[in-house]
Amino acid sequence: MKHLIRHLVFVLTVLVAIASPVWAVQPDEILDDPVLERRARDISAGLRCPVCQNESIDESNATLARDLRILLRERLVAGDSDADAIAYIVDRYGEYVLLKPTTSGANWILWLAGPAVLLMGLGIGYKTVRKRAQTGASETLSDAEKARLEEILHR
Repeated sequence: MKHLIRHLVFVLTVLVAIASPVWAVQPDEILDDPVLERRARDISAGLRCPVCQNESIDESNATLARDLRILLRERLVAGDSDADAIAYIVDRYGEYVLLKPTTSGANWILWLAGPAVLLMGLGIGYKTVRKRAQTGASETLSDAEKARLEEILHR
């Protein structure tokens, strides 16, 4: 039994190590210049993989994420600033590739929609509770209604 548990722990450890995002960036992608590589890693941590959706391209093993990592490194080697490299990728793939969207233009609607809906819901809830408190919790039955209820219950 102990032998089986040891094997299971070993297999799970290996699987977790293989699935780790550390393995996403391939050795042939890494730049020789450590400063450029650090910049590439910092930028790629903020870019979304279009295939995996909520993973950065730095964490994703998807082929498209690899292409984006290589493209980013090519732009940095060519002398682009961080902002220029990001703008180049956003121009090609759209603002969707940004893990943190900008707060400009039409995105203001998205940024403000959540709090606006929350405030509207709180307002509606407040009005509903106040209205119920003003009208009373329940109305009393007339004598005829009480008699009819007793008749129905005791059948």
